[in-house]
Amino acid sequence: MALVEAPAAQGIARPAPRKASIARDLLRSPSAVAGLVILLALGLACALGPVILGTDPIAQNLSEALQPPSVSHPLGTDGLGRDELVRLLYGGRYSILLGIAAAAIGIGIGLPIGALSGFYGGKVDLVVQGVNDVLLSFPGILLALSLVAGLGVGLQNVTIAVAISSIPAFVRLARASALSIRELEYTRAAIAIGQTKPRIVLRHVIPNSLAPVIVQASLQVGNAILVAAGLGFLGLGVQPPTPEWGSMLGDSRNYIFRFPALSTFPGLAIFVVVIGFNLLGDGLRDVLDPRLRR
Repeated sequence: MALVEAPAAQGIARPAPRKASIARDLLRSPSAVAGLVILLALGLACALGPVILGTDPIAQNLSEALQPPSVSHPLGTDGLGRDELVRLLYGGRYSILLGIAAAAIGIGIGLPIGALSGFYGGKVDLVVQGVNDVLLSFPGILLALSLVAGLGVGLQNVTIAVAISSIPAFVRLARASALSIRELEYTRAAIAIGQTKPRIVLRHVIPNSLAPVIVQASLQVGNAILVAAGLGFLGLGVQPPTPEWGSMLGDSRNYIFRFPALSTFPGLAIFVVVIGFNLLGDGLRDVLDPRLRR
């Protein structure tokens, strides 16, 4: 009896791994590629720019205060004679990392809470969603402002406040995914063979809720940067002399008519980085949502 050839021997190609397929589709998405290019360019500039320029971002030189853009100071100087370009690049490190950290904390707390709430239902869901609805009733900036008022100002407290303000969105999204996942066949099969509910949530509900959560996370980073910049503008964010885009905007408001460049460049930086994360989020949505995949 002749042996049947293996599929590889018959020239049948094996399907590409899911991760490789996602990466390939992501690179084919114009919005995702544009977002990645923007974010990589900004990230490299903020990481390497201050090292290359070699200027202290907090060193004051009052004799060069409020200088217009020049060869020695491409973006001019602020009211204390500090190089605006160097401060902008240093500030990007704090603003971008703060947004990423806040979104990561929001996922780490909101995803399991939302998954447990949606899967268990009943009184657990009622209590969790009651608290979540109260938090969602506050605008993000107002909730973060209230938390900073209680925690105090500073980089760590601002990160915590912005992270807490982002948790309700992840809780609601994870709950919506869990409500649909618990009705699927593989979840019912896991219950039928005797797996415990925490194990089902950990092994099935949370992993299968990641796609919409990842999309929301990329969008939430941009929102967190905006909230942190708003707090910095009000003087409740990262404290001087540490440069941060929001605090730089707040410092420049006294010179907005005489030296508009001082507020223009930090504002443009915030605009560009938020656009980058939003474009990346749109691309991830197109790739990870099966209803939008071709």
